[in-house]
Amino acid sequence: MFLEQISNPQKYISHHLHHLQIDLFNFKIVKTGSISSHFWIINLDSIIFSFVLGCIFLTIFYTVAKKITTGVPNKLQACVEIIFEFILSNVKNMFQGDNPLIAPLSLTVFAWVFLMNLMDLIPIDFMPLFFENLFQIPAIRIVPSADVNITLSMSLSVFILILFYSIKIKGYAGFFKELTLQPFNHPVFFIFNFLLEFVSLLSKPISLGLRLFGNMYSGEMIFILIAGLLPWWSQCFLNVPWAIFHILIIFLQAFIFMVLTIVYLSIASSQSH
Repeated sequence: MFLEQISNPQKYISHHLHHLQIDLFNFKIVKTGSISSHFWIINLDSIIFSFVLGCIFLTIFYTVAKKITTGVPNKLQACVEIIFEFILSNVKNMFQGDNPLIAPLSLTVFAWVFLMNLMDLIPIDFMPLFFENLFQIPAIRIVPSADVNITLSMSLSVFILILFYSIKIKGYAGFFKELTLQPFNHPVFFIFNFLLEFVSLLSKPISLGLRLFGNMYSGEMIFILIAGLLPWWSQCFLNVPWAIFHILIIFLQAFIFMVLTIVYLSIASSQSH
């Protein structure tokens, strides 16, 4: 079925933008091109690849931690140590306070998002052809960070931590005062302050998730458009330069997601706004 889409650019692009979805209500795979906006329909491919990439991250770091040496490290250990030092330096520079959760969380966010983004460098036709020929799967997308459900789920987890530490450190009364007495410390502006601070609070997880999704989705879309609209002999002249440039985006988006996570939690953990 996939090969039939190649001669038709519109069907080709549509096919690559369709997720492997499962209807939890009827427990069946949703057909490509069908209406799939119900609440109980999930993007199974995004969840599976997110889980697999998370397991890869944990396995690599656990293996290095178990075999760590104090002498001359091997290449993998040296790479992991560089990542650790990079994360720790950013946490020390941006997080005000002492919280044992922040550094591990920042490492997890950076490494996990980076691996998700890195999937965008795999040729777009390779995995769909592989899964269709081997498992008869009609459609699949392999970049979890190009799925808004995944990015917003991650940002929602950060948002829950923001609320948790805001209430834990400042108390319910302090958190409520922060929402109602800033930026104008006067009872007259109670409602106005609350609306401003409430919108500002909600914008953090939304912007955090949508920023990552927008950049990765647009990058994936460019690869799809190049493959779907240009003849095969000319694709490398655009694919290769864009892939090289996209490596910077892959790293930068993982770094930005990590930095904003640290900054938001630092603000939530501080006594003052």
